[in-house]
Amino acid sequence: MSKLTHIDDQGRARMVDVSDKPATAREAVATGFVRMSPETLDLAVSGQGRKGDVRAVAELAGVMAAKQTSNLIPLCHPLALSKVAVEVAPTDGGLAVTARVKTTGPTGVEMEALTAVSVACLTIYDMLKAAEKGMVIEAVRLREKTGGKSGDWTAD
Repeated sequence: MSKLTHIDDQGRARMVDVSDKPATAREAVATGFVRMSPETLDLAVSGQGRKGDVRAVAELAGVMAAKQTSNLIPLCHPLALSKVAVEVAPTDGGLAVTARVKTTGPTGVEMEALTAVSVACLTIYDMLKAAEKGMVIEAVRLREKTGGKSGDWTAD
């Protein structure tokens, strides 16, 4: 028997049956980073980019992406999200992205938080690529999750 929840006893991919799981409050926080030159960072923060306000557009893209996670990742359940907050903040070396996602349901929102961060980072790259093609998207990761059968978890 597989220890992976999305693999059945015959080794086939499957969507996990969550119909018997209780609905509980669940939350996940994910982060990522887009490394760039100081000049590109100044352009992003100034709001004077050719495509508009980089931070605002990336935050909105992250929210939209979280809501589409089950359409992008084949075995994710569609969830009624109660909160999606994405923040893009300037820091040394680039833009830090944080997504916080909440729901009350039978399964967690880790994938929604990770999807929000990933798409926000891709949006930042798209909006600034004319200024710098060598930007690096890095450190996309789950930082914490609460709720559900497995309980709370926080990254080191």
